[in-house]
Amino acid sequence: MTVLWLLAAVVVGVSGGMIGWPAWRGYQARHAGDLNAQRYLAWRGRASRSSQSAKVGPSVGERRRLLISGILLLAAAGCLIVYLTVS
Repeated sequence: MTVLWLLAAVVVGVSGGMIGWPAWRGYQARHAGDLNAQRYLAWRGRASRSSQSAKVGPSVGERRRLLISGILLLAAAGCLIVYLTVS
Protein backbone atom coordinates (compact mmCIF):
# COMPACT_ATOMS: atom_id res chain seq x y z
CA MET A 1 0.00 0.00 0.00
CA THR A 2 2.83 2.40 0.76
CA VAL A 3 4.34 1.83 -2.66
CA LEU A 4 1.14 3.19 -4.18
CA TRP A 5 1.70 6.54 -2.46
CA LEU A 6 5.22 6.72 -3.88
CA LEU A 7 3.98 5.72 -7.32
CA ALA A 8 1.22 8.34 -7.13
CA ALA A 9 3.76 11.00 -6.12
CA VAL A 10 5.99 10.14 -9.07
CA VAL A 11 3.17 9.98 -11.61
CA VAL A 12 1.49 13.18 -10.43
CA GLY A 13 4.81 15.02 -10.19
CA VAL A 14 5.90 14.03 -13.68
CA SER A 15 2.52 14.90 -15.16
CA GLY A 16 2.60 18.28 -13.43
CA GLY A 17 6.02 18.96 -14.88
CA MET A 18 4.93 17.86 -18.34
CA ILE A 19 1.95 20.21 -18.21
CA GLY A 20 3.75 23.23 -16.79
CA TRP A 21 7.13 23.14 -18.50
CA PRO A 22 5.97 23.91 -22.07
CA ALA A 23 3.80 26.77 -20.82
CA TRP A 24 6.71 28.22 -18.86
CA ARG A 25 9.09 27.91 -21.82
CA GLY A 26 6.57 29.56 -24.14
CA TYR A 27 6.10 32.48 -21.77
CA GLN A 28 9.86 32.92 -21.29
CA ALA A 29 10.52 32.80 -25.04
CA ARG A 30 7.83 35.39 -25.75
CA HIS A 31 9.09 37.62 -22.92
CA ALA A 32 12.66 37.45 -24.24
CA GLY A 33 11.42 38.34 -27.72
CA ASP A 34 9.54 41.35 -26.34
CA LEU A 35 12.68 42.55 -24.54
CA ASN A 36 14.74 42.19 -27.72
CA ALA A 37 12.16 44.19 -29.67
CA GLN A 38 12.21 46.96 -27.05
CA ARG A 39 16.00 47.11 -27.13
CA TYR A 40 15.97 47.31 -30.93
CA LEU A 41 13.42 50.11 -30.93
CA ALA A 42 15.39 52.01 -28.30
CA TRP A 43 18.55 51.61 -30.38
CA ARG A 44 16.70 52.97 -33.42
CA GLY A 45 15.42 55.91 -31.40
CA ARG A 46 11.79 54.82 -31.67
CA ALA A 47 11.30 53.63 -28.12
CA SER A 48 7.97 54.06 -26.41
CA ARG A 49 7.56 57.44 -24.74
CA SER A 50 5.69 55.95 -21.79
CA SER A 51 7.71 55.09 -18.73
CA GLN A 52 6.19 51.62 -18.56
CA SER A 53 7.60 48.94 -20.74
CA ALA A 54 5.24 46.76 -22.70
CA LYS A 55 5.22 44.00 -20.11
CA VAL A 56 2.58 41.43 -20.71
CA GLY A 57 2.23 38.46 -18.43
CA PRO A 58 1.47 34.90 -19.40
CA SER A 59 -1.53 34.29 -21.62
CA VAL A 60 -4.74 32.86 -20.19
CA GLY A 61 -3.87 29.39 -21.47
CA GLU A 62 -0.39 29.57 -19.99
CA ARG A 63 -1.74 30.75 -16.65
CA ARG A 64 -4.23 27.90 -16.59
CA ARG A 65 -1.56 25.33 -17.41
CA LEU A 66 0.81 26.75 -14.79
CA LEU A 67 -1.96 26.73 -12.19
CA ILE A 68 -2.84 23.12 -12.97
CA SER A 69 0.85 22.22 -12.85
CA GLY A 70 1.25 23.88 -9.47
CA ILE A 71 -1.76 22.06 -8.06
CA LEU A 72 -0.45 18.74 -9.35
CA LEU A 73 3.00 19.39 -7.88
CA LEU A 74 1.46 20.22 -4.51
CA ALA A 75 -0.54 16.99 -4.71
CA ALA A 76 2.69 15.11 -5.50
CA ALA A 77 4.34 16.66 -2.46
CA GLY A 78 1.35 15.61 -0.36
CA CYS A 79 1.58 12.04 -1.66
CA LEU A 80 5.28 12.00 -0.86
CA ILE A 81 4.63 13.23 2.67
CA VAL A 82 1.99 10.53 3.17
CA TYR A 83 4.41 7.92 1.81
CA LEU A 84 7.14 9.02 4.21
CA THR A 85 4.84 9.05 7.22
CA VAL A 86 3.19 5.70 6.45
CA SER A 87 6.36 3.78 5.67
